[in-house]
This record gives sequence, structure tokens and C-alpha cells, in this order.
Amino acid sequence: MNLKMMLEKTANQYAGNTAIVSGERRISYAELNESANKFANALIEMGVKKGDRVATLLTTSPEFVAVYFGILKAGGIAVPLDIRYKGGELVSLFANCHPNVLVVEGSVLEPLMPILHRFDSVEHIVEVGSKSDGRFLNYGEIMTTGSAQQVGVELEADDVATISYTGGPTSRPHGAMLTHGDIVTEVIMSGKGFQQTEKDVVMFFALPMYHMFGLASVLLTAIDKGSTVVIVPGTGRSISSFLAAIEKERGTIYLGVPYIYALAISVAEREGINSDLSSVRLWGSGGAPLPPGIREKFKHHYGFEILDIWGLTEAVSHVTYQPLDGTARPESSGKALPGWEIKIVDDGGRELPPDQPGEIIIRGPIMKGYYNNPEDSASAIKDGWLYTGDVGSLDEDGYLHLSGRKKRMIILKGQNVYPIDIEAVLSTHNKIARVKVTGIPDILRGEIVQADIKLKDEASATEHEIRSFCQGRMADYKLPKRIIFTNSVPEGAATKVTRKRV
Repeated sequence: MNLKMMLEKTANQYAGNTAIVSGERRISYAELNESANKFANALIEMGVKKGDRVATLLTTSPEFVAVYFGILKAGGIAVPLDIRYKGGELVSLFANCHPNVLVVEGSVLEPLMPILHRFDSVEHIVEVGSKSDGRFLNYGEIMTTGSAQQVGVELEADDVATISYTGGPTSRPHGAMLTHGDIVTEVIMSGKGFQQTEKDVVMFFALPMYHMFGLASVLLTAIDKGSTVVIVPGTGRSISSFLAAIEKERGTIYLGVPYIYALAISVAEREGINSDLSSVRLWGSGGAPLPPGIREKFKHHYGFEILDIWGLTEAVSHVTYQPLDGTARPESSGKALPGWEIKIVDDGGRELPPDQPGEIIIRGPIMKGYYNNPEDSASAIKDGWLYTGDVGSLDEDGYLHLSGRKKRMIILKGQNVYPIDIEAVLSTHNKIARVKVTGIPDILRGEIVQADIKLKDEASATEHEIRSFCQGRMADYKLPKRIIFTNSVPEGAATKVTRKRV
């Protein structure tokens, strides 16, 4: 099966059921499928052919869903991107994936106007959410005048459906190529693990749809099962609105990152709990390790257990789950979903016994590789096993316990951040001689970004100056939270010389 067939199957079976709730809008599965057809036909008229990349810069919205499935129905490969990326970051990514079409919200497009000429491969821009002024194609006009006829593009399970970039652009972008078969297999397994049905109401809050955790585990799993997805606007600052939405819509499932649960605890301690949450049968956490303190405090205040799961973009989404038959072990990250295999190996690739930590490797519906990056693809996938770079152990019963990472990466609010990205920017500052970026543990965010900076001789700078320099050059979540000026930067730090060599 492919994702086009998955949506059409659900639209036929549950045509009148509500697929998406967003504010006062309630969109049925039949209407969602029709919107996807309209966008697919528009893309084909633009000249999009099977295998062409279509990039999106869209917030979590019904439009995102229709555009995503429209791309797939047209035979294209969806490249969902973080709306917080700055122009230079997008230029780097587009040089890797060469999208033919860019679908972008008006508010995101405006700051990019001065550099649109640098998006060499982009032939068409579709603007979402703004009135047409004739400069670009308009999504609203496509929905008003476009053809809703079924699209006849033939798709195979092994065709790439999505390129998902893991943590943003680096000197070697890591765009995980995920096939239709990979994603469909994963969402079917996910739905079985969550015991999900068409009666479930899945709350979508503070997770971006462009991230595979939100896209696969929440949205696509819900669509496969015919569940209703309730999009709640806002971020962690809107916890009370989120809880009120659960009561109003009688939500049954919520998957989020530890940061949101930490904020929910703060709200409970400060304001109490003023919403009826009794309809929720599953609270899940992923994207980053769940600190035991958050799990315990959430249970104390809300009376519910948070079930921790683990996964990664290269494996579509989550690899582990917590059984719902009473045998869950919340202190762990769960056990392998049926269809996944997990092994713990030493540096030589030899399997380790239970309770002994090593690198976590997995086998199942893993990515085909990194797009246009065969060298790193070969390092990540060996003999059909994906080497994750995460460190952990399996207990006697197969439950996974995380203990660290081999790869140099920071996880901030569930978002992967590569220190090399930040070092690459800082090393271009004319006052900086050497810089080292690291992740520092933080109770609320998981980790924060710290930059140790050695200035050039006789140079002086302030933290404000350094942050201002970064702001126009990287997504805001990558900005260093802590800046330390020092005469002794750790070994392996980036310098002008090494950056130039890279």
C-alpha cells in the first residue's frame, strides 16, 4: 500500500466522519481527500512529475495536510521544512534536494523575498493564507477553481514519499528518504501499538507537522485508523487552552515532548487543573528522554501515567511502545513495536548481553538513506541495520533504557540541534578565534545550547552582540542560551581554519 491509497481507503470508509478539527472548522475525510486531489491536479498542471521534490514551509494546519497528500497524489516527494529556518539555511537545503515547487505561508514568504533568486531550482511558488496579488500562485484560488478529479499517478511502495531533514542543514545535509511502504508500515504498527480506532480523538498540540513524530505518529496514524485530529493552536504558553480543548472535544490520545509535560506541571502547580481530562486514555511522550521527575510530578498532579516511547526520523518515527495491557514500564522507553528489531552492540558491532550499554541499532521500515549523501548513508546503514548513534541497554524483557548519545547532537524541547551548525555560523564572526558548542542539561527544555568562545587578541564582544549576529543566520531554537567567553576553549572546537577546510 502507498499513502495515496491509505487516504482514499479511509475517505471511502469514513467519508462523513470528521478528519480534522481546527478552531471552528470541521473537515470530513471526503473533503480532505477532495482538497488533496485539487492540489495534486494543480501540481501536475505546473509540470510536477513523479519523483520531483516539492518543499513546504507551513505551520500545523488543515492546509498542511491537504498539501502533503496532494504532493504524494501527484507523484511528488514531499519535503516538509521548519518555518523557522532562515534564508541561508534554506539555500543550503535547497542545494541538496532541488525542489521544483515551494509551498509557503505568506507570513513566512515575506522575509524570504530578497533571496528568492537564490532558490535556483524552484520554478513555482504557491502562497498559502494570503490574498493573491498576482506575484505567486495562490492556494485559495486552487481550492476554489481546481479540479477535484482523482489523480491516476501510479505509486509503488518503494517510491520515496518524504525527505525529512534531521535537525536542520549542516555542511552535509541529512535528508532521510522515507518510502511510501516505510511510512505506511510504521503507521499501521503505531496504530496497533496505541490500540487506535476511528473512535479516537487525537489532540495535536505543540508538535509541528513537518516533524516526523507529529506527521507519522499523530497525523498519519490517525488518518489510517479514521480517527479525528484536533489541531490546537499555540505552543507551551497555551497549556490551559490545550486542556480546555481536550475537555471540549473529549480527546482520547495525546503525544507530546517532555517540555510540554513540564509546562503542564507548572500550570497545575500555579493555577490548578480546571478542565475535565477523564476522556484521555493515553498520554505519550517522545522526541527526547522523559526525565523521571516529570513523569512522577505529572502523575501526582494529573493522576495519569506518561508512557515514554523512543524513535528517530531515520526510522519514520517511534520504534518502541508501551503495552497497554498493564505491563508497561514507564521508567523505560518501552519495547520494540511488532515489526521492529532492536539490538545493543559494542564498537565492533558485536551484540551485547542484557543490561549492558552500547549503541542501539534497529531493523525494520528504516529510511532508504540520506538524500544525495551516499557516504553518510553507508555509515548509518550496515547489513540492513540502522546504527542510530544513541546509547542504551535492553533488560531481560526487552525494554529499552536510554543512557546517552554517540553522535554530537543536542536535543532541545524534542528538537535535534547539531552543534556544527551553530559553530559554522559563529566561526564567521570577525572577532571570534575559536568556538565550541555543547548541550547543557536543563530541567524544562532537556538541554540548552552553550557556546564557549575565545575571542581574537585584543577583541571584545558582549553576549548581546553575539546573539544578534546569530539571529539572522539560524533558526531561533539554535540560538545559544548561554555564552561563555574564555581563554581556553575545549579541544575539537571549530576555528576559521577548520571551517574553511570543511
